[in-house]
Amino acid sequence: MPSGKRIEQLAPELEKIVSISERIDDLADGFGGPQGPAEGPLWWHESGYLLFSDIHNNRRMKYVPGSGVSIFQEPTNRANGLTRDLQGRLIACEHDSRRVARQELDGSITVVANSFQGRQLNRPNDVVVKSDGCIYFTDPWTSPMPPEQWDLTFSGVYRITPDLGTMTLLIADFILPNGLAFSPDESVLYINDSRRGHIRAFDVQPNGTLAKQTDRVFADLRGDEPGVPDGMKVDVEGNVYCGGSGGLWIMDAKGKKLGRIVHGASATTNLGFGGDDWRTLYFTSRNHLGAVKIKIPGIPVPPRKQ
Repeated sequence: MPSGKRIEQLAPELEKIVSISERIDDLADGFGGPQGPAEGPLWWHESGYLLFSDIHNNRRMKYVPGSGVSIFQEPTNRANGLTRDLQGRLIACEHDSRRVARQELDGSITVVANSFQGRQLNRPNDVVVKSDGCIYFTDPWTSPMPPEQWDLTFSGVYRITPDLGTMTLLIADFILPNGLAFSPDESVLYINDSRRGHIRAFDVQPNGTLAKQTDRVFADLRGDEPGVPDGMKVDVEGNVYCGGSGGLWIMDAKGKKLGRIVHGASATTNLGFGGDDWRTLYFTSRNHLGAVKIKIPGIPVPPRKQ
């Protein structure tokens, strides 16, 4: 289990979000491996449990508070990021199949996206659904295959309409686009670049694409300690939560660093809000699942129509 846990306060505003004396819980470990870590924590609100990916072991795990962890589904095509659409269906970024897939309510699978302009996607990583039902996902290249064997020559961020009929490349100048999240009013889309160690922010245009002229670095999370930007979430007041050097960082809506949850693991791979009141922050590292209580609720999943 990780050690050296603490909550570091960098600004007084942090106390409105999490108490510096709050306990950081270790819930389970032993996940992950060379082919991928624990990832994608997703709270299933109506049933009161958390799903998360164990990429290396090709499993989807289920955590029930008070009861522990069990295998929920296998195989999963080594799925990574998870979310739900407006109908409550599970959407997963699958590494082995190089696609984004939707699990229908009857258990069948619908392919959301597996190619762009006739070329196979790289390795979809993380995904979020907007309140209009559009699906946004990142598609970095994280495989040992040499560049000449890539189908696409770039790492992309994409938008897909709810009917799955239109797929748009939003931006292609990231080295390794990873986590992504909307501001509470969905006027801003945050996307982080694990390789560059920072989060970028874009204003969202009325048609759902990105206003590229508004591209700015929201926060730089590099440092001397292990950890890079990976999964990312936002609470209802617009604070942004993301892994980075040394732990899980909390920033306000302007990018000011308020504090850091130092959970003791080498890297924060992803996070998600849960609990009956959306005030439990679950997080995964390379091989473990943890949680900490937060004072401000996270944005619910599925999103509520605006």
